[in-house]
Amino acid sequence: MGEPARDRPVAVVTGGASGIGLATCIRLTAEGYRVAAIDVSRAADGAELAIRADVADPGNVERAFGEVMGTLGRVDLLVNNAGITGSQQATICHTTPVEEWDRVITVNVRGPFLCTRAVLPAMLRQGSGHIITIASIAGLVAFPQRCAYTASKGAAVMFTKSIAADYAAHGIRANAVCPGFVQTPMTQWRLDDPELRASVEARIPLGRVARVDEIAQAVAMLANNSLTYLTGHALVVDGGWTVV
Repeated sequence: MGEPARDRPVAVVTGGASGIGLATCIRLTAEGYRVAAIDVSRAADGAELAIRADVADPGNVERAFGEVMGTLGRVDLLVNNAGITGSQQATICHTTPVEEWDRVITVNVRGPFLCTRAVLPAMLRQGSGHIITIASIAGLVAFPQRCAYTASKGAAVMFTKSIAADYAAHGIRANAVCPGFVQTPMTQWRLDDPELRASVEARIPLGRVARVDEIAQAVAMLANNSLTYLTGHALVVDGGWTVV
């Protein structure tokens, strides 16, 4: 017989309806987690509990995590995955509209802050927990013509380190996953253009973009209880992009 549901760990994945988030929901379920998926656009498949909410809205976040706690009773793992790159107007600094800058920063920085802030009281009561934020290699090296996105992912990396430093003594870990280029609905427009795809893949030593399940695998690896001494780390999963 399988492990009783009440004894299985609980994971919350934001942006869980598609792309990396959906793949992460599926992988964590296979790893034995009870998974709650939060997404702004539609209900998420592949999760035990699907909640429609905007991670950048404090009221939405409070309601969503209240539903998670009321239904599943605890949160052992939070995956801050929801994020955006910004529109084609969000390019170099002096031509990026203020509204577009604010939109990217709100989702990519305020979102993880609000969700982490919402889940920490429960983790503090438990004396355990793990927060994994999907950042990007753009948080480590600048993506040309993506000023707002690069700034937001740099903030995500440092936010992870801040949580790791402040909550380690309470049994709570924080790590980040920094993907390179991944084939998702958000990047498909670029990969559908043969010239753009070729220019991207030419920069990657492995010669291809990542699959969403490969990033989900990295999340599952970090979440594994065998890595209990690992906190404050930014795990790069980029096919070698940043080594050349």
